[in-house]
Amino acid sequence: MRGAMTINKYIVAALSALILGVSPVHAETAGLERYFDELADPDYAGWERAQADIERAWSRSGSAAMDLLLQRGETALDEGNTDAAIEHLTALTDHAPDFPEGWNARASAWFMAGAFGPALDDIAHTLALEPRHWGALAGLGMILEEMGQEEKALAAFRASFALNPHQQDVKDAIGRLEKALAGVAL
Repeated sequence: MRGAMTINKYIVAALSALILGVSPVHAETAGLERYFDELADPDYAGWERAQADIERAWSRSGSAAMDLLLQRGETALDEGNTDAAIEHLTALTDHAPDFPEGWNARASAWFMAGAFGPALDDIAHTLALEPRHWGALAGLGMILEEMGQEEKALAAFRASFALNPHQQDVKDAIGRLEKALAGVAL
C-alpha cells in the first residue's frame, strides 16, 4: 500500500505541474516557450530543430565541470556501466541539485539498474525543476508499466506525448496500453 501511495505522489506532482503550468526553475530553459510550442504542434515541420534546441539547453548546467559529469555519466550508460553512471550522476546531482538533466540522467541509470524506487525519486526531482520534461514523463510511464500500473502509465505517456507528439515509442506505448486497458474494461 505504501508503494502505491508513493507512486501516486509522483504522478500527482508531475501532472499537477503540467496542468498548473508551473514555470521551470532552471535558467537554461527560460525563453524556450516558443520551441515548446513548436514541438507540441504535430504538424510543425521544424519540430526536430525545436526538440534539438530544447535538449541542447537542457544539457547545459552552466558549469563546464558539471557538464563533464553529465557527459561521463551518459557515456557510462551508453557503455552499459550503470554503476559508473550512477556514481558520476550522483556527484552531479550533489553539486548541481537545480540541474534537471542530472536528475533525469540518473533516473535512467537507476531504471537500467532495476532500481525503480530511486528512479521514481529522481524523476520527481526532474519534473519539479522542469515540468515539461517529456523524457522524464516517458520514463515514468515505462516504470509504471513495468510495475503493472497500466492506467497510471498511460496517463504519464499521454502527458509526455502532449509535450512532444513526435515520439513514436511513446505513441506505441499509448496504443498498447489503450488496447490492453480496453480489454480489461470489458
